Amino acid sequence: MAINFESALGLHAQALDVRVERTKILAANIANAETPGYQARDIDFKSELAAFESGMDVSRNYDMMFRIPAQLAADGNTVEIGQEQARFAQNSMDFETSLTFLNMKISGLRSAIKGE
Repeated sequence: MAINFESALGLHAQALDVRVERTKILAANIANAETPGYQARDIDFKSELAAFESGMDVSRNYDMMFRIPAQLAADGNTVEIGQEQARFAQNSMDFETSLTFLNMKISGLRSAIKGE
């Protein structure tokens, strides 16, 4: 009997993909904090996972959102560096959590394959 790894790993593998993409977006926001006219972007993690769970083909075409700043900058940049850094740190911790869950799933599969 074949093991379908996609269904066995399920949501955890997709969560890692979304976290990686969000890390790239948040890093770009931080890198462009001083770029005039740069618009801070993000993706909604919960809605992306909900789309995956509902069976939609998300295939890394994430819906980008533009962030509305609390205070407008004179140069049109919408990056609020402190908030971006906090989001980046939270996303990093969430990535570690998702990776831990995925490792536990893989360990369980490995035990099942070995018959332990």
